Amino acid sequence: MSSPRYHEVSRRKQAARAQAIRGSGVSDARPEGSDFEPYLRATAPEIVEHITRGEWTAAAVLEAYIARTTHAQSLTNCLTEVLFAEARAAARQLDEEFASTGQIRGPLHGVPVSFKDQYDVAGVDTTVGLSAWASKPAARDSHVVALVRAAGGVPIAKTNVSQMMFFAECTNPIWGRTLNPHSKLYSSMGSSGGEAALLAMDGAALGWGSDIGGSLRMPASACGIFSLKPGWGRICMDGIQDPLRGFEGIRSVAGPMGRSVEDLEVAARVVFGKQGTEDAPAPLAYRDVVLPEKLKFGYYLSDGYIKPSPANQRAVLEAVDALRQAGHECVPFEVPQAVEAIECYMGLVAADGFKTLTADLGRDPVEPGISGTLLGPALPGWVRKTLAWALRRLFGDDVFARVTLATRPCSMQEYTQWVRRRDAYCRKFEREVWDKHGFDGIVSPVIGLPAMPHDSCRYLAPLAGSACLYNVLNTPVGVVPVTHVRPSDVATVEWTNPRVGSGHGSASIERLLYGFLDRNGRGKGGYYDAEKLAGVPVGVQVVGRKWEEEKVVEMMKVVDHALGPRAFGPFSWHQ
Repeated sequence: MSSPRYHEVSRRKQAARAQAIRGSGVSDARPEGSDFEPYLRATAPEIVEHITRGEWTAAAVLEAYIARTTHAQSLTNCLTEVLFAEARAAARQLDEEFASTGQIRGPLHGVPVSFKDQYDVAGVDTTVGLSAWASKPAARDSHVVALVRAAGGVPIAKTNVSQMMFFAECTNPIWGRTLNPHSKLYSSMGSSGGEAALLAMDGAALGWGSDIGGSLRMPASACGIFSLKPGWGRICMDGIQDPLRGFEGIRSVAGPMGRSVEDLEVAARVVFGKQGTEDAPAPLAYRDVVLPEKLKFGYYLSDGYIKPSPANQRAVLEAVDALRQAGHECVPFEVPQAVEAIECYMGLVAADGFKTLTADLGRDPVEPGISGTLLGPALPGWVRKTLAWALRRLFGDDVFARVTLATRPCSMQEYTQWVRRRDAYCRKFEREVWDKHGFDGIVSPVIGLPAMPHDSCRYLAPLAGSACLYNVLNTPVGVVPVTHVRPSDVATVEWTNPRVGSGHGSASIERLLYGFLDRNGRGKGGYYDAEKLAGVPVGVQVVGRKWEEEKVVEMMKVVDHALGPRAFGPFSWHQ
């Protein structure tokens, strides 16, 4: 009997990846204390500055990152397509140009850049973990990749994703599972998890991911890096492949990921408002913004959908305390009916029963992490209603009951009703949050857990709903790493008992997260385990109003500066 197609594709693709790494002539030895260290400690703008002054060459910088990329792959399985040979040729060309003209090509001259697998790079596949998409190399670069090359950036690799890029872990049948670089017990999160893992280990100086439901923000927080989710319309999506092609109810957006806010800024300056041939973003180039000396931030510890863990809440409180000490105003507020936004999200994305999403799945096995999500719309109506009834009556969970009822196929008429509800919620949030309070920005948890244990997404997929809030609102959001989980970040009665404390949402999901109290008053039996999670990074979201991406970048700088030196940024990862 012949092997299934996915098995053969996986074997062939992984063998080609291994051969490309072996052919590079670089070992996966850690470069600490070596000649590579200065290059790895530099941010993207600092690399360009050193090259401009004639102190470094693009080729020398690249070799350091190739060595680190190889090491990152050996520990986390973060890569898909390896571009080392092409990168070396590009770096040599950049050095020849600079030697001849004395001028750099652009603001990314000599910067090694990685891309989430969905970005087309000429001459290599864009599989996103689907065997049906293998052996179909892209004819041309995606628009973002082309802009990065034109600015002097050097594509070094493509990175792993979750199957169909639609759940919060990073694993698929073609490329396998990407581990969190801070703990092999946990996922690097998804769907931009390979990108986050590579950047966390300094395998690239700048990266690119995408976000339709937290896919930039969850991996950034879990791996300890920075990311920027713009609103739709700032970056051209030409050549960025997506199984949900044609879907406009919730827009997927491209965004940069990096090891500093400055990395994100230079990336955004390269691509914002640049027109492509198919997708036309707003002709709005990057705008310089000057912030007032004193900012007003709103913040919340829970959106009322699922109560975040003690570690996630502590990250928000530490950021708020740092901002207050820096002279800024921070005001707590309640998110208006977050479950309403999440109902809209699921009602829209599940409207066709996920037929578009799974159209090219073929006979590939379905990853456990997305199986529950795909099952929702496939349930007969009476089963869905019975499940919602049980959630309400037996678990006291009206929140998840509402989301369960929303996750179903619908008619065109019902779809347009979801769109109107989405728009009404956006107006409600604008009126009750931004207009009422006059916030410059919002600081919040990313989701409820610092990171997910492997294969837990089959039960905890709803957890990503908190990140989906800002996809529904289509607002710009940055992630700033704040802290690491401590063994002392245990769940107490405030998390295990919905009748105690505040901020509780879905009782059934929170029970899965926090379990019950043991005799010592510690949460036990849930997926959240502070002792096992110890050392895993935790970030916060910095949210801005629509079309204020540049202000978000500047507010991220304010938060980052207020928090001060801590174990994040270039060369901060330790095995």
